[in-house]
Amino acid sequence: MKRHNLEILGLDDSATREDIEEAYNKLREKYREERFLDGEAGNEAARMLTKIETAYTELIAELAEESSGENGGTSFGKVEELIKSGDLQEAQRVLDAFNERGAYWHYLQSVIFYRKNWINESKKQLEIAMHLEPDNEKYKDAYKKLNDKMTSDSANNASGNQGVYQGQTMNSYQDDQMGGSFCATCVECCALNACLNCLCNGCCH
Repeated sequence: MKRHNLEILGLDDSATREDIEEAYNKLREKYREERFLDGEAGNEAARMLTKIETAYTELIAELAEESSGENGGTSFGKVEELIKSGDLQEAQRVLDAFNERGAYWHYLQSVIFYRKNWINESKKQLEIAMHLEPDNEKYKDAYKKLNDKMTSDSANNASGNQGVYQGQTMNSYQDDQMGGSFCATCVECCALNACLNCLCNGCCH
């Protein structure tokens, strides 16, 4: 969730929907009363009322998108299930059918490209996702680990070792896939076992 919206409501990254609604209701009541104060105090209260309304609306919209994307029962959920089953062609077809392509759309596209071992294309999609949601820690973490992996692979190539992108098929990423919480293990990054991101539960193992 966008950090500046959370800060407006006095919350941090661990905030739940209930936390957001509770903070919003308290602040709305406070500033609705204060906007009738004389002078700058009233003007500031009116401005804050607008800010908390905007922050609340955007945060709830983000939660709705994450829920539709990560909990299944929607087109995003269908894409995730198809990736999990290894049917990347159908996953791509469903993803291509979306008219609106937000940050999570580009993240899923990145996952598909990664599963195909199209590492550079996967990186570009993550960059788009981060541009659309610059405060999303999951995307930034995935991007960092992907860059670390590419650096490690480049070093291996320079030393004459076989690169990760050579001699491997799509199936070789069944267990080392990006987005490990498709009920699979996390991607192996450098010498550490760490996930690029967890689509379903938002945490790394």
